[in-house]
Amino acid sequence: MVVQHNLTAMNANRQLGITTGAQAKSSEKLSSGYRINRAGDDAAGLKISEKMRSQVRGLNKASSNAQDGVSLIQTAEGALNEAHSILQRMNELSVQGANDTNQSIDRDAINQELDALTKELDRISETTQFNKQNLLDGTFADKKLQVGANTNQNIAISIDNMNAASLGLTNISYTTKETGTVPTKVTYQGMSYTYDAAKTQASNKLLATSAFKKQISTNVIDTDFAKQYDSETGSVYYNTKDINGNDVRKETAASAAKLLASYDKKVASNSIKDGFKNYVTVSTNVATTDKDVQVGRPSVADYNAANATLSAVQNAINKVSTQRSALGALQNRLEHTIANLDNVSENTQSAESRIRDTDMASEMVEYSKNNILAQAGQSMLAQANQSTQGVLSLLQ
Repeated sequence: MVVQHNLTAMNANRQLGITTGAQAKSSEKLSSGYRINRAGDDAAGLKISEKMRSQVRGLNKASSNAQDGVSLIQTAEGALNEAHSILQRMNELSVQGANDTNQSIDRDAINQELDALTKELDRISETTQFNKQNLLDGTFADKKLQVGANTNQNIAISIDNMNAASLGLTNISYTTKETGTVPTKVTYQGMSYTYDAAKTQASNKLLATSAFKKQISTNVIDTDFAKQYDSETGSVYYNTKDINGNDVRKETAASAAKLLASYDKKVASNSIKDGFKNYVTVSTNVATTDKDVQVGRPSVADYNAANATLSAVQNAINKVSTQRSALGALQNRLEHTIANLDNVSENTQSAESRIRDTDMASEMVEYSKNNILAQAGQSMLAQANQSTQGVLSLLQ
């Protein structure tokens, strides 16, 4: 029997210390809910868990980013919906203005509304914003939506300029072949003279008169006149007209023809001189190349301008439709992205939980075991300390 070393008590105390330490760790895990509270609990598990935590938090924020992107798209698409409404009204006004039953005062009223609607398109383009960023003025181009927890996991978004100029509503024009009239000939009493467009009207008038006089000299011949008998004098004569148009008699057909030709020439000369335009025949002349006619801003000033405006407005409607379709497709894509991010985040969180979180049922079993062992260790330590008291009986 020794009193310097109580090995039984030392052993019981060592075991009690181990049990107490294990009991403290179980208590910590149960109270915190985490299986790993410090790196020493599970060094590898801690590293894996923290990496998963960064993924989960990044995925959650990426989902929020994508939702912000959907909100941005809805803002832009809402503005473009109003642009569509404006363009549909402009299309209606263009069709109305193309009708030639309208007077100038009617067309002026239509142009006034078209101008106001064009200005509103510009205003919408300049003022539509999301988070203080303009969306429809062409500056929102090649923007990135971060939709992943890692670098370069993004979706690009661009929105074209939607003002009136970009939609083609400020430089409207149309092409046409200009038509006109060109004189081709001068006709008089069945006679014809080919008009020389390279010469002046005065020259053509003189040339036509000269040509007709020559033809009159040729056309009036002796055989055109019939002999007439004067019963009182017993003479034969021919009826004709003198230079002033008075009826006269001539003894020979040749002289009668010559005198009538002079009269006809005088009449022809006076007719051509006084009413030259009435004897000119014209034909339609079409230019060989197209002529550009500038309209500028939407206008229904005349039929051609209204048609050019109608064509430009319809093209603008197509451009807005294309942009809205692109935004709609991107919104659908982002909604699928959000659903996928939420799913990945949930599954990653589940995996991280298995590594980091305490299994409360299992840990309670461990805690209960350690609690019993601690009580038993305390009892054994008390018994071991009591065993050395037997030495005292030897000293009595």
